[in-house]
Amino acid sequence: MFSKSRINEPGPAKAADADKPKGADTPVAKPSMDFTPSAPKGKVAASVLSADLTVVGNLRTTGDIQVEGTVEGDIRAHLLTVGETATIRGEIVADDIVVNGRVIGRVRGLKVRLTSTAKVEGDIIHKTIAIESGAHFEGSVQRQDDPLSTGRPPMAQSRIVPQAPALGEEP
Repeated sequence: MFSKSRINEPGPAKAADADKPKGADTPVAKPSMDFTPSAPKGKVAASVLSADLTVVGNLRTTGDIQVEGTVEGDIRAHLLTVGETATIRGEIVADDIVVNGRVIGRVRGLKVRLTSTAKVEGDIIHKTIAIESGAHFEGSVQRQDDPLSTGRPPMAQSRIVPQAPALGEEP
C-alpha cells in the first residue's frame, strides 16, 4: 500500500537530474495566510490587560476583559474582571462585574461582586450585588431591573432661534 520514498537515498545520478539545480526536487514550505484562533470555536478567550499596561481611552467589547493594569476611561464588556493590581478611573458597564482591585467611578452591571480586596469609590447600579467582608466601598447602591441602560432621559432636540439685529445694525 505505502512505498518508501527514494528521494533522499544515495544512488547513481540520473542524466535528467544532472540538468536540474540542486534542491529543485525538495518541496518548499509556503507561509500560511490562514489564521487559526487559539481558543476553541464558539469560545473566545478573555482579553487581558497586564499589570504593566496603562490605557487612556474607552474600551468596548461584547466579550470578556480582565484588567490587571490601569485604565483611564470607560469600559463596556460582557464580563469584566478587575484584578487586585488594577485601577480603573471611569464608568464600567457589564453584564457581570467582579472587582478585586480599585475602581473610581460608576459601576453598572446585572451582577456585581466586590471581593474582600475591592476598593470602589463611586455609585453602583445593579440587578444583584454581593459585597464580601473587607471590601471598601464609598458611594451609593441602587437596584434596577435594567442597570445597563443609561438611565438618562433622551436629550431634548435643540432649536435655533434667530436673534433680532441690535439697534443700528442691518438685518
